[in-house]
Amino acid sequence: MPEDPTPIVLHPPDVLIPVSKGGVSRGRAGWAGWPGAGAEQVGEADAPTGAARATMEPMRIVVLTGAGISAESGVPTFRDAGGLWEGHRVEDVATPEAFERDPDTVQAFYDARRRAAASVEPNDAHRALARLEGALGDDVLVVTQNVDDLHERAGSRNLVHMHGELNRALCTECGARPEWRDDLIHRPPCPACGARALRPDVVWFGEMPYDLDRIERAVVACDVFVSIGTSGSVYPAAGYAALASAFGARTVELNLEATDGLVPFDVARTGPASVLVPAWVDEVLAVTE
Repeated sequence: MPEDPTPIVLHPPDVLIPVSKGGVSRGRAGWAGWPGAGAEQVGEADAPTGAARATMEPMRIVVLTGAGISAESGVPTFRDAGGLWEGHRVEDVATPEAFERDPDTVQAFYDARRRAAASVEPNDAHRALARLEGALGDDVLVVTQNVDDLHERAGSRNLVHMHGELNRALCTECGARPEWRDDLIHRPPCPACGARALRPDVVWFGEMPYDLDRIERAVVACDVFVSIGTSGSVYPAAGYAALASAFGARTVELNLEATDGLVPFDVARTGPASVLVPAWVDEVLAVTE
């Protein structure tokens, strides 16, 4: 990272515009439109239009979202400055050992989180990402670290919950992952096998996140990687921007505060996700429609 911690804040037009050089249509040599960070500057007069746009390869975008995007809808981030989750130590509510030691406390904690998430609504950032997917289709993949369903309720469908979902349960007997919206503390039976062995389908510390192979393939193949509302401190998600950059993608950070990652982002904008994300989506769609 540069010694100066001031975030790079660029102004339009600083979105990715696909161009073609010698048959290359992705990677650093094949993208332009972001001033600075070694990018070639392309103004409005240089932006491809009409038939030229129709011949361009699709723009493959991977969006990583974290707690910051849901916090603006009123979902508590739970972990405070002292490292406690609603007065609980992480070790007491977010590890397999905690569940084995005191399942009632863990179930009650996640039952409360499930109810809290159900009481809020998607915000403009969630809706903007759904709009982006609506325009670009399967070329947009949202990878979320959040366990709420705000992306789905906003309209996103091409979505990976790498840390699981509050609205699913996991059977420790048969491995089933049924949809679940009620409390689990009363030990309801598994719909698949009947065992009273359901726990929250949430990835705890020490457990493997879901769909890592799919996520890695998408990150390696993407043209644009965007990190929204995440601290960049929890792995493996924290390494995805560096991985995307290593394979030639442009990287964007939209966050309340700039983060210190393995490599600096090509563009970092600071502010509320509900403001930054719709503006960024508008810019992308303006050069892809």
